[in-house]
Amino acid sequence: MATATATKKKSSKSGKVSFSPLDDRILIRQSDAEETTKGGIILPDAAQEKPQAGKVVAVGPGKLLDSGSRGELSVKVGDEVFYGKYAGTELDLDGEKYVVVRENDVLAIVV
Repeated sequence: MATATATKKKSSKSGKVSFSPLDDRILIRQSDAEETTKGGIILPDAAQEKPQAGKVVAVGPGKLLDSGSRGELSVKVGDEVFYGKYAGTELDLDGEKYVVVRENDVLAIVV
């Protein structure tokens, strides 16, 4: 299991937040949204689509199985992944955009 650390804008005493996803959840740093079209037209913030790809920053220990053991996750820290458009919970910490998704919301790993 990996944890990720990010700095929070309004910080507590330490100024750091440590992420440790639970069960089969995965913390993904979202890729930047496209700011221009292929034809060179600059898109305003409202017209930019939410990215559906990113880099895995932290993973949970896996889902608890009936046998009492934990299931292995298919992704690992550092993987580039695509995930569902409306999947997960978005977080914005220190200007970085993250999303926490379940393993079954990950559609593909970039090889």
